[in-house]
Amino acid sequence: MSKNPLKILSGGAVKRGVAQVAEEFERTTGTPVAVEFATAPEIRKRVAAGETADVFVVPPAVMEEFQKQRNIVPESRGLVGRSRVGVVVHAAAAAPPLGDTAAFKRALLGATAVVYNTASSGLYCARLMEQLGIVEELKGRIVVVDSGAAIMEAVASRAPGAIGLAQISEVMVMIEKGCAVRLAAPLPDEIQNMTSYDAAASAASKTPGEARRLAESLRSNAAKKIFAATGVD
Repeated sequence: MSKNPLKILSGGAVKRGVAQVAEEFERTTGTPVAVEFATAPEIRKRVAAGETADVFVVPPAVMEEFQKQRNIVPESRGLVGRSRVGVVVHAAAAAPPLGDTAAFKRALLGATAVVYNTASSGLYCARLMEQLGIVEELKGRIVVVDSGAAIMEAVASRAPGAIGLAQISEVMVMIEKGCAVRLAAPLPDEIQNMTSYDAAASAASKTPGEARRLAESLRSNAAKKIFAATGVD
């Protein structure tokens, strides 16, 4: 049994599910687990700078890089789940109509601020606004923050009228914490973005057997039920 905790380095969109699975793993095995959350770009930078972990939970594109760099054990890799993007408004604001792309575009143009982050979903939202041709019209109202939690905090700190674009799983976490926001709706189906997350054991783990078992627990059938309850399919 490991004396030092196993370390999970994970993307924030799957935070609640990863934390719950880690707690269950610790309870059933007696092996302590420490979890750190960051955006995918930040995790990439940290690993490139030499940081290690026992298990990674990141989008497939990042995991592909880790696999090419031999940072993970390939056979331990598997899908954790997929997270959708939603539209967030202040808890005191009326939810705008969001039934289709045209309605979504009108909602953004009518917002006092449009907030997203620098993670994978935020990069998608930036591209989406370019595709919709509204970046110039929104100039001065776009607010880019460094995390999912910061999106909700930015919307909550402003008067009703701001719109946040965030992973639904992260929205649910912040609402449970009492943040004054609510989920207006998911992005319309035709422009929805689903971010997948894979789990894999690190090739640098000093306890490879336990690292593999932890990675397996994150993609088990029991874990899928936990993740589904947190907004991750």
